[in-house]
Order: sequence, then structure tokens, then C-alpha cells
Amino acid sequence: MKTNEAISLFRQRMAPLYPASEIDAMMRVIMEEVMHYSPVDVVMRANEELPEFFTMRLNTIISRLERHEPLQYILGFARFHGHNFKVTPATLIPRPETEQLVDIIIDENGDREDLNVIDLGTGSGCIAISLARALKFATLTGTDINNQALDVARENASALKVRVKWLEADMLGMPPMPADSFDIVVSNPPYITMSEQAGMERNVLDYEPHSALFVPDNDPLLFYRAIAQFAMHSLKNGGRLYLEINQYQGEATAALLRNARLTDVALHRDSFGNQRFVTATKA
Repeated sequence: MKTNEAISLFRQRMAPLYPASEIDAMMRVIMEEVMHYSPVDVVMRANEELPEFFTMRLNTIISRLERHEPLQYILGFARFHGHNFKVTPATLIPRPETEQLVDIIIDENGDREDLNVIDLGTGSGCIAISLARALKFATLTGTDINNQALDVARENASALKVRVKWLEADMLGMPPMPADSFDIVVSNPPYITMSEQAGMERNVLDYEPHSALFVPDNDPLLFYRAIAQFAMHSLKNGGRLYLEINQYQGEATAALLRNARLTDVALHRDSFGNQRFVTATKA
């Protein structure tokens, strides 16, 4: 099979499942990661025969994609903030929106040193590790209720050569920590209501961990309530809270933080114009 034939086959098989732009993006990742072909190589080698191992690997990838399995789980990694992070079904697949959350933190704190930062619900560790790489001499802690996720986070920290303290803990019942100990609390907690499942794709519903995604319809802010209490206890005076949120719960989340006596509460929009983040300060 030639390069152009492989691409045509992939597009044909994926056409019933994904939009053309997403198909091309997936094919580009597959060519880069399996064949180490850049986009220029793909054009220059369009009529070259591909090795048999690639044809076999491509057929396996196509079959798994047709079962709606996410490409990131098939390849075993997701790209986040310029680096590859190992992902498994024990961890959420990092989203571009979460990269924006990391950027907000770096933009506000990039010139500060020796910050003490905790990431609640760390999953693959993508937030904590990205901040450990970007902030000067920061001390990072990442927590998660799922020890399998923490194992993945540890592997990612080792691969990217950063030091992060990992703690198995439930956001809804964090273990006692010293008061006024953190400069930054950050979290991307579960925030999708159960009723929103109807509009979601199978590659998310069938494969990604529901415990990291969904909250009950009758209490959609339960994690934010616990995080606000933790922040008020554990943040230093002037410390900052950074959260990713449900776009439909922006005003309610902001009100919750104000009621918890946090100040400077501000909503921020993502690249699609949705209310996606909220920041606050412990006065």
C-alpha cells in the first residue's frame, strides 16, 4: 500500500464517523507517530510503498476507531501544552481548553518564584506537570482519588523530568493540610451533568472515566463547594484559585465562590467564547 492509498483508505473508513477536518488531524498524528512522517514527508512520499508493519498497524487503528475508541487511548498518549502525556482509560484525555487554564496561571504567575501549588483531581498529571515545567522553582502537589490515574501521572512526571508530590485523596473529603500553605489551588473537577450525556459523543461516553466527568443534576456544583472550602482553609492570604467550569454554570459557580468569602471572582471565556474558567483570591 502506498502513502496516498493509506490516506484515502483512512478517509473513506472514517467518513461516516468524523468530520473531514478531524479525520485529517487524526491521520496527521498517525503518520507522525507511527511512520515519523512530517506533513511535508506525506506529500513528498505520496507514491512510495509503506512497510507492511504500518499497513497492519493502520488497519488495527481503523478497526478500533470504528468502535469509537479515542485515538489518544489507541496510541497511548495525548498532546498537551507542547508535550506528550501518557493516557489510559483511568485518566481523562486532556483538552485544549485545559491548556488555556494552564496559560492563565502562567500568565499571572510566570515571574514569581517558589510558589506552592496543588492540583486537585490531577488525572494524567497534565496540569501539575505543565506548571512544574513553567513556573520558577515551584513546589507542586497533585491529588486524585484514583490510584491508577496517579500511577500514570507518576510516569508522565518521570518522562518529562519534573518533581511532583502525588497524593491519593478525594476532593470531597481532603485530608487535613496545614492552613495557609498554598499560593495556588487549581482544579478541573467533574462538572458535566448527567442530563448532558445525551449530547455527547460515544468516544467519550463509552471510554473515558465517568467518575472524572459527571455530576448529579440535583447538585452540579458539589465539587466546587468542596474546593472552595479547601481553598479558604489552605490558601495563603492573597493566594489564587483557578478552576475549569461547566459553561452553563458560570454565574452559579462565581456566586458560590463569593458566598465562600473568596474575592476578585472573575469568569474567563475559552477560545470558543464559552464561560470556561473562574479565578478567585483569598483576601
